[in-house]
Amino acid sequence: MSAVIFAGPSLPPLLRPSDPSLQWLPPVRQGELYRAALARPAVIGLVDGYFEVVPTVWHKEILWAMAQGIHIFGSASIGALRAAELAPFGMTGVGRIYEDFRDGMLEDDDEVAVLHGPEALGYPAITEAMVNIRATLAAALAAGVLASPLAETLTRIAKALFYKERSYKAMLDAAAADGLPARPLEDFAAWLPQGRVDQKRLDAEAMVAAIRAHLAAAPPPLRVTWELADTAAWREARRRAEEHGVEVNTPR
Repeated sequence: MSAVIFAGPSLPPLLRPSDPSLQWLPPVRQGELYRAALARPAVIGLVDGYFEVVPTVWHKEILWAMAQGIHIFGSASIGALRAAELAPFGMTGVGRIYEDFRDGMLEDDDEVAVLHGPEALGYPAITEAMVNIRATLAAALAAGVLASPLAETLTRIAKALFYKERSYKAMLDAAAADGLPARPLEDFAAWLPQGRVDQKRLDAEAMVAAIRAHLAAAPPPLRVTWELADTAAWREARRRAEEHGVEVNTPR
């Protein structure tokens, strides 16, 4: 049994397990999950994906893959968003970020959005995801580094930043400009290097562990209780996707 996993900055290559049953692909673009499903892997894992300037992964291509019996896992980033939306149809979500979207505690796509460098450099992060900032501020609160009112204020400041400009430095600079007390901000900045929580990475790692356990158990193909409408629009979308193929090798 094998799995194809779309991942990028949430779980860069150096942090991925060496496992011949796992094939790694770059962050997903529209149509690529459908093309990966044509190779009939047992599992497709969705972590990272492009959006905004690149068409994002369709809900329907995920549903189509599940209708073919492929188990679809999602976590950490676009995978968490899609899993929260498609859990009622059989998509498996993993991790805290997925749970927060599923339960309505998070709603905005910008919570997981980041700027990052290219694959050749290991997808280095240029900005920070809001979900990571939330987790880090919660850890600082639990450690006594921040008091609750200041943690809440920093959360609001970070959320107000455009995702392409969101970072701990930008958050702290804005807090200082707003006249927040300097000493607690300095204490947090000193604690940050060892205290920062990368919730996206933690969730992605949890999803990979869940996929490996799933493969080891050798379950039967997914069986869905719904029927996917084979509309003219969906047939045209599939045709366009197949015109721009991506090489997917099913590991043995």
